[in-house]
Amino acid sequence: MSLPLLLTVRDTAQMLSVSEKTVQRMYRSGEIAYVRIGRSRRYIRIPADEVNKWVRLRLRHPLRD
Repeated sequence: MSLPLLLTVRDTAQMLSVSEKTVQRMYRSGEIAYVRIGRSRRYIRIPADEVNKWVRLRLRHPLRD
């Protein structure tokens, strides 16, 4: 299954198993990049490749911990 280019906050939260508030904190703090479409906050989208990059940067390898 391929991901869409841009994800909603809700979709991102579901992918990461976190709340929508957590995703909002992540993009507001600069932890993850986002795209604003129009002037409304309703149109915040998270690039799918940014979500994948965020996960890859946080991977823990059992033999390295």
